[in-house]
Amino acid sequence: MTQLQFNLDFEKIKDEVMKSDLNDVVKSSIVVLFNEYMEMERDRYMKNTTHERSENRHDYRNGYYERDLILNVGKVPLKVPRTRRGEFSTDIFEKYKRCDKAFLLSMLEMVVNGVSTRKVTKIVEQLCGEKVSKSMVSGLTKKLDPIVNDWAQKPLDQQYYNYIYVDAMYIKVREYHRVVSKAVYIALGVNSQDKREILGFKVAGTESKETWHEFFESLISRGLQPPKLVISDAHEGLKSAIMENFLNTSWQRCTVHFLRNIIQTMPKKGSKEAREYLKEIFKAPTEKISRMLKDEFIEKFEDDKKYVKAIETLDAGYEDAIQFYAEDKDTHIHIRTTNVLERLNSEVRKREGVIRIFPNTSSAFRLIGAVLMDCEEGMDPGKRKFFYRTTN
Repeated sequence: MTQLQFNLDFEKIKDEVMKSDLNDVVKSSIVVLFNEYMEMERDRYMKNTTHERSENRHDYRNGYYERDLILNVGKVPLKVPRTRRGEFSTDIFEKYKRCDKAFLLSMLEMVVNGVSTRKVTKIVEQLCGEKVSKSMVSGLTKKLDPIVNDWAQKPLDQQYYNYIYVDAMYIKVREYHRVVSKAVYIALGVNSQDKREILGFKVAGTESKETWHEFFESLISRGLQPPKLVISDAHEGLKSAIMENFLNTSWQRCTVHFLRNIIQTMPKKGSKEAREYLKEIFKAPTEKISRMLKDEFIEKFEDDKKYVKAIETLDAGYEDAIQFYAEDKDTHIHIRTTNVLERLNSEVRKREGVIRIFPNTSSAFRLIGAVLMDCEEGMDPGKRKFFYRTTN
């Protein structure tokens, strides 16, 4: 009987399987190919073919056992060759693992993108007819720990970061049988090539000077140098920590938060003109024009008692809110607010909202870290930059 010779590129076949919409005929063909590939693997391990006598033999064939391989396109039943000593193993799946890596990574991706553990188990069952326990999905996410930890501790002495944005957001975590609020500190930097990088993050207690100080110290210990500008809101503890940790660095008060602070002191009715006037102060093309608009605002509304507090707030915080004018004009729209970090926070919120309450701090660190890593990959890829300078 003529024997068929297979020259298989396993990785290519596997890649095609992942992309295929398998029907029964194709699935049967894949079973034949995978089984033949494993037979070839055993021959290579044995250094001979079936019924061939060889002095180099160091083991004996011992039939087959049946095993299902779960792909992200369905379950494939295979006949796995074995040897008497039990030392042979196939490349198709790791020993004692029924799910291939691509399928596990697909499950992990669902979790990272905000699909709840319960929904993941249902999706897997619908796609593959195979039940996956919640504990398996939860255990799978722990595979992220070394990856997230390594990324979160990457050295920061390979680049100089001109601008750093910092902010804190709040999440709910279960701790000692209670649900408590935790702050997530995030730092985003723009390096000397005008590309964005996430410098670090931390899940800790409530926002305070001490916790901000610890966060900045952790960045500095990894090699971070004082930037030209730190952009943030006006949290008192944050401001103090910036001053103490980054000498010779200017602080840019986020103009969006600052305007909000001023407007909150103004009457809700009849203040539309004043609100529009305020916004133009920080949209001015130059510092000189901005100061002129500020003086005009004060002159126009200073005799109205309803705007006394607003004028006091504007006057007290104005200098901190116009530090961006010392930088290149092309950067102004990006560095006068923390909008870029707010968008990053919203991506975290999108995934975190599905979970609502993290079971512990470690799980919060794991998921938020994975989301931030995913976001960073899409930031300024290739030759793209965060801002393009037209001035010298």
